[in-house]
Amino acid sequence: MEKINRLFTTEQAAKELNISPGTLNNARSTGTGIVIAYRKIGSRVFYKQSDIEAYIEKNTFTHTGEVKGLLDVEK
Repeated sequence: MEKINRLFTTEQAAKELNISPGTLNNARSTGTGIVIAYRKIGSRVFYKQSDIEAYIEKNTFTHTGEVKGLLDVEK
């Protein structure tokens, strides 16, 4: 069975991410913080469910040392 890839409004996506819609709007405008691909249809913004899930998965850790490792720069 094929999984349906719903489109979420900014408000719905923010709820899934447990953040405010304003935080998501700011991240989209500045390109910093929570960066998730979005689609613009007319004047409305939508996020694919799979992109939200991928962001959550990419930012799931088992201990704080993993998060610190993200800031390390290879030389």
